[in-house]
Amino acid sequence: MSEDLEAQIAKFVEYYNNHRYYERLCNVTPADAYFECNKQILERRKTLKQKTLQNRRLHYYAKAD
Repeated sequence: MSEDLEAQIAKFVEYYNNHRYYERLCNVTPADAYFECNKQILERRKTLKQKTLQNRRLHYYAKAD
């Protein structure tokens, strides 16, 4: 029973640190923030958002004609 509990705790800690996004950390995982990957992730998201908005504008104006 103790081994099962330890396995479940380890599974939770893995999820908590590596898969759960934190709003307070700008929606990155604690591991990303700790290893300073958050700046790269946020920059990629910013670039993707800009491209998405640009494509939406192009699509909107193409339909408007």
